[in-house]
Amino acid sequence: MTKFATESAVTPELLAKYEPVVGLEVHAQLLTRTKIFCSCSTRFGDAPNSNVCPVCLGLPGTLPVLNKRAVEMGMRAALALNCTVHEHSRFARKNYFYPDLPKGYQISQYELPLATGGWIEVEHGGSTKRIGITRLHLEEDAGKSLHDGFPHSDEKTYVDFNRCGTPLSEIVSEPDMRSPDEAYAYLTTLRQILLYTGVSDCNMEEGSLRCDANVSVRLRGAPEFGTKVEVKNLNSFRYLAKALQFEIERHIGVLESGGKIVQETRLWNQAASRTDPMRSKEKAHDYRYFPEPDLLPVHVGKDWLAEVRSSLPELPSAKRSRFVSDYAITAYDAEILTATRELADFFEAAVKSGAAGKATANWMQTELLRRLNDSGKEITGSPVAPEALADLIKLVEAGKITAAVGKKVFATMFESGRSAADIVAAESLGAQVADDAIEKAAREVIAKNPDNVAKFKSGNEGVFKFFVGQVMKATKGQANPQVVNDIVRKLLS
Repeated sequence: MTKFATESAVTPELLAKYEPVVGLEVHAQLLTRTKIFCSCSTRFGDAPNSNVCPVCLGLPGTLPVLNKRAVEMGMRAALALNCTVHEHSRFARKNYFYPDLPKGYQISQYELPLATGGWIEVEHGGSTKRIGITRLHLEEDAGKSLHDGFPHSDEKTYVDFNRCGTPLSEIVSEPDMRSPDEAYAYLTTLRQILLYTGVSDCNMEEGSLRCDANVSVRLRGAPEFGTKVEVKNLNSFRYLAKALQFEIERHIGVLESGGKIVQETRLWNQAASRTDPMRSKEKAHDYRYFPEPDLLPVHVGKDWLAEVRSSLPELPSAKRSRFVSDYAITAYDAEILTATRELADFFEAAVKSGAAGKATANWMQTELLRRLNDSGKEITGSPVAPEALADLIKLVEAGKITAAVGKKVFATMFESGRSAADIVAAESLGAQVADDAIEKAAREVIAKNPDNVAKFKSGNEGVFKFFVGQVMKATKGQANPQVVNDIVRKLLS
């Protein structure tokens, strides 16, 4: 470990003096039922070492057989990330020795990856930035070393090989990110694209999305990159941002103290909120890559590529733009409603059932998403179907029930699964207040609030909402809001 201070406070002036340079390597587990080179299950949570066979355990005399579905998943991801999928790619052996790697090497892709030269656009700080993607290649996962929770854990390591051979796509970005926030935005956008395309479930808790960061700093305006350090063990979005911030400040502290950054691999230590040295950074020759002799090169024909491309869904950025133009909702609404493919599908289904786009966006954000969150449910498990929500919105928009009553009806719908029409009829919730009753209530409210009447007459239009709200309260929310507006304005004028 360097002798220079690594945790001293770095002033804003020093932070402004340097420019961070960040690139991410993201491993996404591909959503296949079986492993990449054998027929063992990829199911998570099974008993340790139950989903293994001679192939994924690397026993002598066994031969790998490539899972075509894993290649298709990799192609889907590559196309969605604007990469060029190459007609020819091939696997290689990446040699290193670790207890969870039974063969003593990992089958990966090196010189001829599946895809290269992509990009995604991320929204950050009110602007859009394009982040380049160097390559996307396929590889097998290693097993999992377990250091805690077993007898003799203080002196022995346990190994679960269930994950060994699980198909991964490694997505390597260009070093285009200049802050922890940009890296966070990139990983968030990348995860959303992978989820939309059905390539991975991106569950960080189960290890199906893992991220390593390469970080360096340089003086602002300098043409050359600084010495980079790789940070591993970033198993959450929050840890990524915290680890990058720590490393950036550590690098600046070392450089300002007259020291040099050592190229190495470090681990994020969440308990101590710092990075710790792990090992010196390996180079490609350290792994002694050579072509995998037991696997033929991968050939992606034009017809196969076209078939995969045609199966891609509409991606989040295109969907956001279309929602704004087709349904007259705001960019903010569109961003919320396209957060997941399932949420976007729910919104469109409700609109296609006759509800207005803006009203649907409002009801989903203020009522549906709040109640789903409170109850721990996902949109796919909503007790209120999109067609049922549309029926409720149409009742409100037609003035048959008020918005306040509509919220009460929605709460009952969410709890019982009953339709809005049934609830309104059964509980006599329709807007039934006669115009003369509304006028009587309005006159009483106006008489009790002479000060606000004076404010309105002097040009303070803002108090008009006060009078409408008081009349709605007096009529228990069952008056037609438009009628209330018209009567109150007539009386005040």
